[in-house]
This record gives sequence, structure tokens and C-alpha cells, in this order.
Amino acid sequence: MALGGHAGSIGVHGWGDMKSLTVQVITGRWFVVFASFLIMAAAGATYMFGLYSSDIKATLGYDQSTLDLLSFFKDLGSNVGILAGLINELTPPWVVLAIGAILNFFGYFMIWLSVTKRIAKPQVWQMCLYICLGANSQSFANTGSLVTCVKNFPESRGAVLGILKGYVGLSGAIITQLYSAIYYDDTKALILLIGWLPAAISFVFLRTIRYMKPVRQPNELKVFYNFLYISLGLAGFLLVMIIVQKRVNFTQSEYGVSAAIVVFLLFVPILVVSMEEHKIWQSKRLALLDPSPVKIVTEGEKVKQSETTNGITSIAAVSNDTRWWENVFSPPERGEDYTILQALFSADMLILFITCICGVGGTLTAIDNLGQIGTSLRYPKKSISTFVSLVSIWNYLGRVFSGFVSEHFLQKYRFPRPLMLTLTLLLSCVGHLLIALDVPNGLYAASVIIGFCFGAQWPLLFAIISELFGLKYYATLYNFGSVASPLGLYVLNVKMTGYLYDKEAKKQLVALGLKRKEGQELNCIGIDCFKLSFIIITAATFFGAIVSLILVARTRKFYQTDIYKRFRDAATVTETEMEGVESKSKAEKDVKYVVPTEK
Repeated sequence: MALGGHAGSIGVHGWGDMKSLTVQVITGRWFVVFASFLIMAAAGATYMFGLYSSDIKATLGYDQSTLDLLSFFKDLGSNVGILAGLINELTPPWVVLAIGAILNFFGYFMIWLSVTKRIAKPQVWQMCLYICLGANSQSFANTGSLVTCVKNFPESRGAVLGILKGYVGLSGAIITQLYSAIYYDDTKALILLIGWLPAAISFVFLRTIRYMKPVRQPNELKVFYNFLYISLGLAGFLLVMIIVQKRVNFTQSEYGVSAAIVVFLLFVPILVVSMEEHKIWQSKRLALLDPSPVKIVTEGEKVKQSETTNGITSIAAVSNDTRWWENVFSPPERGEDYTILQALFSADMLILFITCICGVGGTLTAIDNLGQIGTSLRYPKKSISTFVSLVSIWNYLGRVFSGFVSEHFLQKYRFPRPLMLTLTLLLSCVGHLLIALDVPNGLYAASVIIGFCFGAQWPLLFAIISELFGLKYYATLYNFGSVASPLGLYVLNVKMTGYLYDKEAKKQLVALGLKRKEGQELNCIGIDCFKLSFIIITAATFFGAIVSLILVARTRKFYQTDIYKRFRDAATVTETEMEGVESKSKAEKDVKYVVPTEK
């Protein structure tokens, strides 16, 4: 009986331990990161515009200028997340994620209804509204999950931004595999998929994504490297599938197998999360079973300790006491918490803004026109699909490379992130020239370079904003930084590239003695369709690189200092407080009487 009772006790304890560990995993900081991976992996639908834009153009009879106008509103929606940022300042992240999920489904569902002719042909302004709302959900997903993770892991922000933005970059290739398995080659159904899938994932993890007090963990960066290796495996598999599927015609069931492997690789990070949370759970358990000797602090010592702790807290409070509209032209030192207006009216933000207009605007113009560029240069349809997938893969590699490598160089060599941004812009000029000059098979190399450079710019931009202007209003400032992208796209794509393309297309119709009918698709063939546009884009990107060097010079001394010191100090205080709470709790259990100290 005793043995049976003992076994039953072990069973109860084992079940209790399992339940406790499960709760630790699901409620821990690392599970928030895992949930963010899945949200980000479905949040890059805007990068797939090249796959379904031809359906919109053909079904609704748009010319290139109208299609580029749609593309502009798509990027306007995805990058203007100021509303998402302001909502995030006032509400928990789950509210932002819920709003984003609703916008995503509504916007893309209405586009799908229009393209499949289930509703009457909408006006151009209505299509612009639908795609703007659908794309705006991406800024809500980014703000809700990415900003939360940066605040939860402030000392590893480069790695956090790199890995999360990397999953956004991969999302185009991930969704392509899933859509091929579910809908095969029906590109109109792709619009429906990117309507319901991201919304569903966001709703599943609504209450998981939340702010948690940063706690110093010695192997924190190592854990992010483990996530990086898993994501590199996923990217490698996707790249192999892209190459194989280009050469071999897959059946729907074969696409189903590749999609199943993709889903499996997406869930592998949960193993890393479980191991890390198990270590934390075990250390807490050991602390309860074998506590260190309780230090009884005298009243005088308590006052001194309180003064020290409150001193650090009060310094933080003073630096954060300024309201967002006050002292606009009297900002604090770089790295401290700027108010929203202090950051927006600073010269550093203006330089970043101009750099982003030139750099991101140019690369995004190339990405959004890849389908039309491939057609005009007479690449086969299968190759055009390959370009879109290559951009997705190298977009991912650019993001993780700039995030992790810039973090490593910053911490080890004090290498300034703005200088890495300059080098990225110079590299993207090479990709633009390959398109302008129509080098034989150059579009393959161009899609790789442009995808890499486009991806690399985002973690650098967002990390620089967080480092120069602080994290207090990061949700809003992060989204203000994105606004430059659609402005650059509007000038370089809608006003310039689309105009020059249509001008050349009309010239070709006149040369053939043809006249364009109303509602007829307007196509252009040959090198002249995009040549002048990309020469201008190259010049604009080079100008952006020169402007970014001004920021390098302005922030050189700042990046030579230990920019993460204040976060390490704050995390140390948090650890001390936690240890004090645990010690107090144990002392209350073990000590019945406490002799008061003499005054």
C-alpha cells in the first residue's frame, strides 16, 4: 500500500511538473518570439504582387501606369503604419494584431471577389483602397509582434530585427509553396489564400504576443543564432525547391509534400523554445528546493539599497517624464528616449528619411515591376516566377545578414550601422544597372542583388532608429521610418517608371500602325521599356548612399561608445529585485520570528 501510495505520489508530482513546465513554455518570453516567427512568415503578401498583378491587369484591363498606381497604394498601406504605432502606444499588442487581421482579410477578399468577377468591376479608386487596407495589415502585424520582441530583448535588437524581418522576407516563398499545394496553379486563388491565412495565424496568437520585463540571459544571443540556423535550413530548402520546380513540372501532390516539409521547418523553433524555457523552469525549481542562505538586511541597509535602486529608477523616470509634444527642439543625448516630435524634427531622422526614399524606393520599384521587366526582356513565364521567388529568398538573407552581422560588428568592433547602410545602397546600384543594360541572363543576378539589398536595408533602418532615438516611442517612430518607402516608390515607380513604360509601349503601337482600344492591356517589349528608368534609379540610389555618409559622420562618436550599457544596468536591477522577492518569499516561509534591529 505504501509503495502504491508512493508511486501515486510520483505520478501526481510528475503530472504537476509537466503541467508547470508546459505553462512555463507557453507563457515564457521565448514562446512570444516563436509566435512572432509564424506571424511574420505569413505577413509578406505585399512582396508577392508580381505573381498576381498580371491577373489584375488582364481581368480589369489596366495599363502599366494604373497597375503601378495600385502598386503604390499597396506599398503605401504596408509602410504607413503610423496609426498602428499610435494604437500600440495606447493599447496592448493583441489589439493591434486583431485590427491587422481584420484589415488583411477584408482587403484581399475584396480584391479576390473583383478579379474572379464575383462582384461588379470596381472603380480604380476602390481597388486602390482594397489593396491599401489589405497591405496596411502588414504594418499592424509588424508593430504588434516585432516591436514587442525588440522591447523584450533590447540588447539583441539587431538579431531580433534580422530574424523576424527575415521570416517576412521568406514569406513570399513560403506562401507560394502552400498555395501550390492547395490551389496548384490558380494564381487568382493565391489572392484568397493571402487573405485568410495571415488573419487566422494572428487570431491564434492574439494573447501570446505581449510585453515582458527584460531579464538578462547570458546565452541570449546564442539562442537567436540557433533560430538563425533553423531559418537558414528553411531558406535552403525553399531555394532547392525553387530550382527543382523550375526544371521539373510538379504535380499538386508533390507540391503537397514540399509544403508539408516547409510547415514542419516552421515549427522546429519550438524545440529551441522548449529547451530554453526548460532551463529557466529548472533553475526556478532548484532555487525553491535548495535556496541560497537568506541575507537578513538591516533597516539601515534597506534604506541605502532603496536609495540606490530608486536612484536608478528615478533617473529613468526623469529621462522619460517629458511628454511627447514638449521640448521639440531640445532633444536629449543620442540613445536616450526622444519624444515623437523630437525625433521627427531631428536632422538624423531627416537624413535617414532621404536615404530610405532613394534606397528602398529604388529596390521596391524593381521588385514590383519584376513581372513586367521579365516579359519585356522576353524571359519565359516560368523564369519570371523564379525571379519572384529568388527575390524572396535573398530578401530573407539580406535581412538576417544585416541584422546579425551588423550586431556582431557593432558589439565587437564598434562598426557603425549607418556605414553598413551606405555599403548596401552602393551594392544595389549594381543590380539596377544589370536591368538597365539588359546583360544576358542578368535578371537572375539582378533579382538576387536587389532582393538582398532591399532586405538588408530594413533591419539596419529600424535598428538605427531604436539606437538613436530610444525605445519609449519606438512603435510610432518605427512606423514613421517606413513612410519614406512609399514616397520613394511613388516618385520612382508611378511618376517615372510607369510613365516611361507606357510612353514606350504607345510608341511601339504607333510603329506597328495599331491603335489601343479602350480597356486594352498595354504591353511593351524590348530593352527600352525600362532602360532609362533604371539609369535614373541608379543615380538616385547613389545619391542616397552619399547622403547616408553624412549620418555616418554625425553618429561616429556615438557608435564608439557602449550603446547597450543602460539596458544592461536596467536588467541587472530587475534581476536584483527578482532575487529579493524570491529571498523574501522563502524567508517568510522559514523564519517565524525576526528580531528588530537597534536604532
